[in-house]
Amino acid sequence: QVQLVESGGGLVQLGGSLRLSCAASGSIASTNAMGWYRQAPGKQRELVATITSSGFTNYGDSVKGRFTISRDNAKNTIYLEMNTLKPEDTAVYYCKASIRLLFTMSTQDYWGQGTQVTVSS
Repeated sequence: QVQLVESGGGLVQLGGSLRLSCAASGSIASTNAMGWYRQAPGKQRELVATITSSGFTNYGDSVKGRFTISRDNAKNTIYLEMNTLKPEDTAVYYCKASIRLLFTMSTQDYWGQGTQVTVSS
């Protein structure tokens, strides 16, 4: 019914930048909060940043001041601008969205398939 497709990951050097995108499509009535999470090998998945439909943002402590989340409600898309990247930012980045579905009007959470970000030193 709903798909989240992430893009923009890749390999970047220490101090570099990347921009991730996540587009939601399918039987969508509206999107509520959306966000980015990441999981490094051997570690638990952690919050990177979230953004509400009205634009309020929240960031994990390790990325504050370096990452910026934004959204385009008309496109059901969120972005993550990542600057001053460090090797410890290396992880699979997942998009999550709280979506109200067409027809049923129920709200469900969806996850994307993940995109790899690797920062080399």
